[in-house]
Amino acid sequence: MIPLSVLDLSVVTTGTKPAAALRNSIDLARHVDGLGYVRYWLAEHHNLASVASPAPELMIGQIAAVTQHIRVGSGGVMLPNHAPLAVAERFKMLEALFPGRIDLGLGRAPGTDGATAYALRSRLDRREGDEFLERLQELTLWETRDFPSGHPYNNVVAMPDDTPLPPIWLLGSSDYSSELAAQVGMGFAFAHHFASYDAVAALTNYRDHFKPSAWRSVPHAILAVAVVAAETDAEAEVLASSMDLNRLRRDRGQHLPLPSVEEALAYPYTEAERASIARNRSRLFVGSPATVKAKLELMIAASRPDELMIITAVYDHAARKKSYSLLAEAFGLSKPAAA
Repeated sequence: MIPLSVLDLSVVTTGTKPAAALRNSIDLARHVDGLGYVRYWLAEHHNLASVASPAPELMIGQIAAVTQHIRVGSGGVMLPNHAPLAVAERFKMLEALFPGRIDLGLGRAPGTDGATAYALRSRLDRREGDEFLERLQELTLWETRDFPSGHPYNNVVAMPDDTPLPPIWLLGSSDYSSELAAQVGMGFAFAHHFASYDAVAALTNYRDHFKPSAWRSVPHAILAVAVVAAETDAEAEVLASSMDLNRLRRDRGQHLPLPSVEEALAYPYTEAERASIARNRSRLFVGSPATVKAKLELMIAASRPDELMIITAVYDHAARKKSYSLLAEAFGLSKPAAA
């Protein structure tokens, strides 16, 4: 059976303040650690009222400290916002503290609006254009130490120097990101939950063009999907109504806290808005465990990922934990042995 993982945005709701959302992330991580999920990734977003996590490396340390089995990582660090040396140091520290359990997922987007991105980078050596490739190369050079002869960075060491960088994953939602991950020989995670590009094409392109490297000898593709599971189809539909309204608002540039089910059900949708929600449902898998599994198996068969990463952003925290429990049972996850 395909391995399952978790992508967590530390979602803020109209009834859950950001600090409580962060504590909910720690609670959820403990929960899925005992269910047999293999990976727990935290996102980086800035200046969004709906997301409480701007610093995934801080949450990674907190979560790794209270779990035993699950890998913990970033989904991802938005590399253009950070000096590559700082990223190398932080993740080498995490790897040193939790060896064999850390992932470094990297994204190209800023994870925010233009003004906030400028504020994040205003004291960095920022140039015009897409610097991602340059920053990625520099990040890897802190590990390989292959700077050119005479380069000033040859005298700089990313500490702790007895610890390697954790596995690097490139995140994306396009053909460019899948092609890049294949060319540099790294793992690839595709964001089906918001991508307009076809997941089947992206994952096929990645596998077909993968070049073995010092980072990874064989391709490994993660497909990130949005899922809402409940005991019945009807119950899941009710829970998903919050995500429907939230997505509608996001498409208008309104990044508000996740609304309650009651607010979403009472919202006076126009026909055009209902049509927009219906289109967005192509990115959302909703239903009972049997219904969701059947839908996901079609996607799995077509795109052939090595791993399925689940994001469940429902209003009620208990319902979110229940959704992950139902999926674990439906996909036959094996609970880890007690330590």
